[in-house]
Amino acid sequence: MKEALANLERTTDSPLFVTLGRIFKEAGHELSLVGGPVRDAFLGRKAPDLDFTTSANPDETLAILKPHVDAHWDIGRAFGTIGARIGDDTIEITTYRADKYDHESRNPEVTFGKSLEDDLFRRDFTVNSMALRLPEKTFVDPYKGLQDLLDGVLRTPGKPEDSFSDDPLRMLRAARFASQLGFEIEPGTFEAMQAMAGRIEIISAERIQVELTKLMLGKNPRAGLETLVDSGLAAFILPELPALKLETDEHHHHKDVYEHTLTVVEQAIDYEKDYNLEGDFVLRFAALMHDTGKPATRKLEPGGGVSFYHHDMVGSKLTIKRMKALKFDNDTIKAVARLVELHLRFFGYSDQAWTDSAIRRYVRDADDQLLRLHALTRADVTTRNQRKADRLSHAYDDLEQRIGVIMEQEELNALRPDLSGEDIMRILDLKPSKQVGEAYNFLMELRLEEGPIGAEAAEKRLLAWWASR
Repeated sequence: MKEALANLERTTDSPLFVTLGRIFKEAGHELSLVGGPVRDAFLGRKAPDLDFTTSANPDETLAILKPHVDAHWDIGRAFGTIGARIGDDTIEITTYRADKYDHESRNPEVTFGKSLEDDLFRRDFTVNSMALRLPEKTFVDPYKGLQDLLDGVLRTPGKPEDSFSDDPLRMLRAARFASQLGFEIEPGTFEAMQAMAGRIEIISAERIQVELTKLMLGKNPRAGLETLVDSGLAAFILPELPALKLETDEHHHHKDVYEHTLTVVEQAIDYEKDYNLEGDFVLRFAALMHDTGKPATRKLEPGGGVSFYHHDMVGSKLTIKRMKALKFDNDTIKAVARLVELHLRFFGYSDQAWTDSAIRRYVRDADDQLLRLHALTRADVTTRNQRKADRLSHAYDDLEQRIGVIMEQEELNALRPDLSGEDIMRILDLKPSKQVGEAYNFLMELRLEEGPIGAEAAEKRLLAWWASR
């Protein structure tokens, strides 16, 4: 406890906190550092954002800040929040809040509170319901958040049913904190999540996407994902995940797809450093979604086998559908879906080495996702058979080495035919048309099959192809 308080003192030992506290006090208002920055200070780390709460209303806050800040903005004024930049620090100051959701709305009813204690009570968890009054630096912890922080426990300040009813997104935040901080959810709080999981449906897709992204980028996404599934939240926001818990019987055997998927996510994170992809959402989400096509393609084979033909293609389509529903941007959707589609491509290589042509196609199809595909493919090996795992690892080592050699020789990163579209139109005396595209595709296939052959040879082959039509 003493060490935690010392961390708080060190973190807040800054002229910024003294200045802000002083100017608000001189104006007759309270100001406190609150929530995540206080929690993170106890953990001995600097919070990415500095959040304050005040008795001043937004207009009063803006008037107090203006003479002392380098810039300010009021985009969050409707929610009581004024933002500002002071030197290198960005701050947000919010009027005491006491808002809640009604049972149908996707947006909170914004109402301002009357005291710091009321504001802390309406926050999501006790570890975020701590504050530091400024400028005197008085620690305020009415709901024993520091003890919960030291114990690694998530609980709500009041009844969890009331908290989750007021803002259902808090249930998803619990899963996110399980991933980011490694905290366990107090049993009564978790039971409330299970009972109220369906209430998450009133939350907008955009807000769910933000929390899910933070969960996936946490230190331990597996803990957060298991929380989503075990609480029932995943059934509403990411149903493809619990669907991976495929039934098994005594006659047909296959590995647990759900457990395999969580392991692949963990292993993909382990490979991030090898490919300079630390904290890469696209890779992590592709690892999560890579086998989502299996439930729809599962077929019980004679003799006890189970097949999942084309689950890569089906999974890619499911990924696009889910990510669109969660309002991800098109570039992110395209990248994740491409990785899901290609995640099986390598597994024939270990049986028979590919031709140079096949390697060019692999690189061409992966395009700017090649490094992520390397990491995902390696992460997808979860067999307990060490000989098989070693064989696959050595095979992929060989594939990467061959890709490197061919890239160096042929500039595969800029893979294109030996002739441009303008060259094709000049040689064949064509205007922009479908025929130009067909000729370009012919030359691309030639490039993939034989590598670079030079402009002169390419022109001869193009003319011969054109004449044969």
